[in-house]
Parts: sequence; C-alpha cells; structure tokens
Amino acid sequence: MSYFEREEVIVSRDCPAVTIPYGSPVTIEKGCSATITQKLGNSYTVIVEGNMYRIEGVDGDAIGQEIKTVEAFIPEQPATEKTIEEACWVVLTEVFDPEIPVDIVNLGLVYKCHVTQENADEFSVVLDMTLTAPGCGMGPIIAEEARAKVLNIQGVTQADVNLVWDPPWSRDMMSESARLQLGML
Repeated sequence: MSYFEREEVIVSRDCPAVTIPYGSPVTIEKGCSATITQKLGNSYTVIVEGNMYRIEGVDGDAIGQEIKTVEAFIPEQPATEKTIEEACWVVLTEVFDPEIPVDIVNLGLVYKCHVTQENADEFSVVLDMTLTAPGCGMGPIIAEEARAKVLNIQGVTQADVNLVWDPPWSRDMMSESARLQLGML
C-alpha cells in the first residue's frame, strides 16, 4: 500500500483504537466501514465516518489485516554501548507518526540516543525526541511506542523517552528521502 492508496474494510469485531490527533481511547464498533490509510510500523491508521483512528497491530484482525507483534531485536555482538545505540536507531525506524508515512528517525523527531552500560549485559537508554507539533495528543503514544521498541532490544533493561521542544522541529530536520517521499523536494 503506497501513501496514496486506500483500502476499504468492514470492522469484524469491536476494536480498541485511539483518536488522531487527540490520542483519546475509543472503540470502533463491529460492522463499521473503515478506510485503511496507513499500515506502517506496528499499527494501522483508519478513517471511520470522517474521523481518523490508530489501531494497534495486535488488533489487525479486526480490520482483516495481519496481527502485528513486536519481536525481540538482537543487536550485533558483542553488545556494547555503540552496538546498542546502533540497534536503537534501527528499531526506531519502525515507529511512525500515524498521520505521516515516514518513520520518526527520518522525520527528524529523534534528537538524541544515549546508551549507558549498567553491567556486563544490561544497558539503559535515554531518548530525546520531539513532535511535529507541540500540542499533538499522539505524543505520549508515539513516545511510548519508541520506548517499547527500544526495550525489545536484547540487553536493554531500562528505557526513558523525554519529549523536548528545543530546538523546535521543522521540515528542514527531515532526511532527504523523507522529503522526497512526501514530495517536499
């Protein structure tokens, strides 16, 4: 499915979701017609009756899609602060803003990834990231997804995500491939 493709489906069971951009939990009722607009990362973005929602990948079956689960990521061995940091950047490319078909790394939302080795095989990670707009209700949801992805890296036992607003995000922070994908070159 490209960014501009849409897929019409009927919701097969009551399905938990969150509103976009507010992040409020809702239930999409069985039998509703939905339009899938994005299938990236571990979630789906749908439009139901003119409203946009995010459905977690574990509920993909409710919209006739595959169930998406998060699997452990095994970094290069031996695990060092450097290999764990590299793994963090890889897994963060699987986190998407539900309104934009570009991952948070290529959007330029992740400012810092700091890894600390706690002992021989345990690491903690602190991320500083921002959002495209400070008032975005999806911020905590995107940040928690980033945190969960990092915690799925073998050896990471602690992960914290700080939402920061300095410097403010701008389109100039996007990678060239992200600008190309969104037609902004």
